[in-house]
Amino acid sequence: MTEHDDRIAPPAAAALPADAPMFNRAAWARILPFAAYLFFIVAGDVLERLGVAPSVLLWLYPLKIAAVALLLALFWRQYHELRPLRLSATQALTALATGVVVLVLWVSLNADWMIIGSPSGFDPQRQGRIDWLLVAIRIFGAALVVPLMEELFWRSFLMRWIVAPDFESVEPSQLAFKSFIITVLLFGFEHNLWLAGIVAGAAYSLLYMRHRTLWSPILAHAVTNGLLGLWVVRTGNWSYW
Repeated sequence: MTEHDDRIAPPAAAALPADAPMFNRAAWARILPFAAYLFFIVAGDVLERLGVAPSVLLWLYPLKIAAVALLLALFWRQYHELRPLRLSATQALTALATGVVVLVLWVSLNADWMIIGSPSGFDPQRQGRIDWLLVAIRIFGAALVVPLMEELFWRSFLMRWIVAPDFESVEPSQLAFKSFIITVLLFGFEHNLWLAGIVAGAAYSLLYMRHRTLWSPILAHAVTNGLLGLWVVRTGNWSYW
């Protein structure tokens, strides 16, 4: 997986005082957009249980994407790992191909034992007609906002924070097997399609570790989500949303 292992001393970990907070300001800049995303998921589930009409709940997604995008914009200057935006042709092609492969596996790994719960999905149809504004917002959010938010949290923050609380000092080449496994499993079980999620998490993590730039998994993630959106609209498999 990588030439580096747990024998590498966590950078700067010993220099932290005993009363140092668990998360520093840089960590919160990557946690809060992800937390906002989760908040809206939980809120949607609660409102659904309270009997709020599905047609109303559909508009929670635009609010969720707007909130996450706003937080990303507010913290943008703190995302040093996104500068410069640089990918070689080989890295870009590898990320694109990875995104397509993950998509194929995502819609294939759907046996009953590979699924947690019964996702209601996102059905943008109203009286039998598709609301294309909702479709556009959904694809925009899934392909552009979500990959940025999730990769900042899972790969840039959590994967490095497991190695050392001062995670910004940890290079992708210093990531250990433990951080890889923990992050991949948590990423997988965040999704209803848990096995597909594990496969996707492993693919994006390997891209990050190999290419040593967050833009590689962001691109792959964006390709997966964008093409999945087109596939969902084409096939009407709204539960995948």
